[in-house]
Amino acid sequence: MDGFSLLGVNGFGIIGTIIVGIIAGFVAEKVMKADHGLLTNLIVGLVGAFIGSFISGALGFFATGWIGNIVVASAGAVLFLYVLKMIKQRS
Repeated sequence: MDGFSLLGVNGFGIIGTIIVGIIAGFVAEKVMKADHGLLTNLIVGLVGAFIGSFISGALGFFATGWIGNIVVASAGAVLFLYVLKMIKQRS
């Protein structure tokens, strides 16, 4: 099965998952013009990866390899930051 599992991204393991999460969080941070630290980028990237994996799976698209997983995770992270921004503006 492609996508995320509890053990990591497509069998990349924990270290690979952390690397993908940090990169995805960094990309989302730059796209959304936010300012986060490394730990926040990791969390945003991992949450975004789960969101992106869920949405891409629902659409029938499964990312493979490092680049595919980073793209899906980054898209999910951007969506996650966008939703958080909208919620924050309503408050």
